[in-house]
Amino acid sequence: MRKNRFHYNPETLAFEVVEESFFNNILKTIIPKLILSIALGILFFYILTSFVSSPEELYFADNTNELKLEYKLLNKDLDLSVKELEDLQKRDDDVYRMIFQTKAVSKSKRKAGFGGSDRYSSFNKYQNSDLLINTTKKTDIISHVMLVQSESYNELFSYAENIEKMASCIPAIQPIALDELTRFGSSFGWRFHPILHTMKMHTGVDLTAPKGTPIHASGDGVVIEARSSTGGYGNIVKIDHGFGFTTYYAHQSKILVKKGQKVKRGDIIGLVGSTGRSVAPHLHYEVRINNKPVNPVNYYYEDLSDDEYNAMIKASTTAETHIFE
Repeated sequence: MRKNRFHYNPETLAFEVVEESFFNNILKTIIPKLILSIALGILFFYILTSFVSSPEELYFADNTNELKLEYKLLNKDLDLSVKELEDLQKRDDDVYRMIFQTKAVSKSKRKAGFGGSDRYSSFNKYQNSDLLINTTKKTDIISHVMLVQSESYNELFSYAENIEKMASCIPAIQPIALDELTRFGSSFGWRFHPILHTMKMHTGVDLTAPKGTPIHASGDGVVIEARSSTGGYGNIVKIDHGFGFTTYYAHQSKILVKKGQKVKRGDIIGLVGSTGRSVAPHLHYEVRINNKPVNPVNYYYEDLSDDEYNAMIKASTTAETHIFE
């Protein structure tokens, strides 16, 4: 029930009922409620937009979380791929290239192009930029490593195609026949030099035999040096066998080949002597791979039985040391 409002009339000296207009009633009753409703509506909208996600936002949030999960799973797969590629690289360098006696792929080539950051700076403007950059770096590394490894396998394949030729070129026989060999002299490694009287690296082996004993080419190749000398190696023949192999035959009494001549394994290239820095007739024999001296006894296997090879290894490791290049 609506309450009446009263107004004191000084003329009649009495309280009279004040009649309010319909408009005043609207202003006093409806407007405050309308204002309150608008305020509550604004407050509710603010709460809804600030703390409650819209269906579109929920959809994109779900998609983002799903993508992050997929990227994390992809990163795990990439880590496994990187590990497998590292194993392939190690097998390539330590096994395959050792078989073919070729240089390992350089680390600088395998790592070329890694480490730059400018390429990935454009990702910084995105959310989860670290995840994007890390994933992209790994895919770039894998792509580069696969390219280098593919080139390496192509190179090894070309060696494999020439394996028959390579087999005949490898210095695989002892340059002085066993039945003509008196004994093994100095072996490969550091030795006390009998003439210089100092420790010196002996880059080959000394094979003692009488003066004039035939010296045989240990593999197919081309003579790249055949010269007479009174110092150091004395009369020496050098043969390039290809595939990184070179052999030296020093102290000869007579050279029977000339520079540029092609030779086959077993061909006689000279005669044992004692020219140069030598104290008795013997052959100083070297095997080099990419110009690095290696122990020649590891390559005497073509014309020896297992027992003969083992006996030769034992004899060479206990050789006397008074004959030295």
